[in-house]
Amino acid sequence: MMQLRSSPPSPFGRKVKIAAHYLGLFDRITVVPADTNDPQDSLREQNPLGKIPVLILDDGTILYDSRVILDYLDHLAGGGRIMPQGPERYEVLTRQALADGIMDASLLQVYEARIRPEDQRSAKWLDIQAGKVARGLAQFEARAGAFDPALDAGSIALACALGYLDLRFAGTWQQHHPKLQAWLATFEAEIPAFGLTRPQ
Repeated sequence: MMQLRSSPPSPFGRKVKIAAHYLGLFDRITVVPADTNDPQDSLREQNPLGKIPVLILDDGTILYDSRVILDYLDHLAGGGRIMPQGPERYEVLTRQALADGIMDASLLQVYEARIRPEDQRSAKWLDIQAGKVARGLAQFEARAGAFDPALDAGSIALACALGYLDLRFAGTWQQHHPKLQAWLATFEAEIPAFGLTRPQ
């Protein structure tokens, strides 16, 4: 069995879980909870950055981060399932990078509020991260009809980014992004793994 080090709220871990479900590989993976804040967690030995997700293969090989793991899972499933092999590969990779950036900026806002005492929080830093999210969402909203909700690495990442915004920011993104809201509803209807992996 492969081991996936992750935590339920992690949007990056959710990417891997959705991909594994879709590719028929989830029954070959054991999810092992990881605590990124615990210096005693073996996560830091598996990934020196102390970040999740980490995938530990049957032979002990360790893969990180989510982009690498999705590429590996696609390879394991025969290739070309969620990572196109032709010129469109780069469009998918670019969408994945933008969605991952939205997740990164969202996580940084959460960490700023969670880790720093209120009197030490930087409003400027929070605004910078919020701006990244807003610009990323605006670009996806403008292009929402240009890519299919069907499964590829870019759509998985976007769905997880929107899901994380629902989880941590009460879904406030939806008010000004009706096309993305409709896109996500279609994705959820077509991809059961999205509901199965929703954090409680």
